[in-house]
Amino acid sequence: MKKLVKSVAIVALTVGSVVMAQAQKIAHIQLDSLITMMPESKVAQELAQSYLKDLEKQVATMETELQTKYQDYMANGQNQPDLVKQAKEKELQDLNKRIEDFKASAQQDYQRKYGEMSKPIYDKAKKGIDLVAKENGYKYVLDTSTGNVLYSEAAEDILQLVKKKLESMPAAVIPGAQGSVKPQGGTKTTPKTPGK
Repeated sequence: MKKLVKSVAIVALTVGSVVMAQAQKIAHIQLDSLITMMPESKVAQELAQSYLKDLEKQVATMETELQTKYQDYMANGQNQPDLVKQAKEKELQDLNKRIEDFKASAQQDYQRKYGEMSKPIYDKAKKGIDLVAKENGYKYVLDTSTGNVLYSEAAEDILQLVKKKLESMPAAVIPGAQGSVKPQGGTKTTPKTPGK
């Protein structure tokens, strides 16, 4: 009878250990590598490069116009009345500012456009990760390239428990902070200065 009880206990412990191990299954993936391998990424990259080249052509056209007007000003500016010279100088400054503004706007527009093209790819990758995690019983999937959690099952939020624990701990001493720090628990503590 003792052997039977002992065998049942060993089996129960083994099954319990396996269940606990499965309950804590964690996986990892490098999301950026996955996205790079997806054929849609190459298409998005090509479209983004084409869009960027169009923006760069516009900048080149504007810079050619500026260069032409500048050369004309340098060749003919000395012989013109002051009012005309001032108007041409203002025109050159305005055109140069428009080019700089366009470059800044073009960079932002390119990033926005690339983000729009990348979002469906990221969404597809995320959906694939979610499906694989559910199919294989993973509780968490970590992105090892960034350290982010890509997938997690519903779990208990411990924010309030941690907040309560922090209230019972001494206040953090912040270098360079002046005065005293009042922890949320209500006890006033003054950071100690060396030598006192």
